[in-house]
Amino acid sequence: MKPILVESITYDAVCQGCGAEAEWCGVQALVGEELRWDVESTCQACGFALAVCGGDLPDELRGRLLSEHGYARLQVSPPTRNATVMRVLRAELGIGLDGIKAVLEQVVSGRYSGTLPEMELLARKLRASGVEASAARVVD
Repeated sequence: MKPILVESITYDAVCQGCGAEAEWCGVQALVGEELRWDVESTCQACGFALAVCGGDLPDELRGRLLSEHGYARLQVSPPTRNATVMRVLRAELGIGLDGIKAVLEQVVSGRYSGTLPEMELLARKLRASGVEASAARVVD
């Protein structure tokens, strides 16, 4: 079984029940070959509780994760089989032929980035297709 990779954040936002300031917790996790996310909060003032999950990662949560943890890059080791990389990227990212060359160039040059769970999922898919790949935090 592949290890679970989790990034989480806590932040303050308005309670949807009473308008008070409440602490929220957001998580993105890579579980096996699947990305999952959730956001939850319980207001200390009124007890209103909310949990949201599923579907695509909301832009706001993704932005908060990237702000808190920084970007991770997808790295492939030369010599890279570009046709295999393109096939995996198209399948995982839903990119058409018209956009895949720009993404491939970013991946091959080590500039393609996102959250660590997102990049590790792509690295796992590439490794399963025989391409040496890894995900690593961007260090400035």
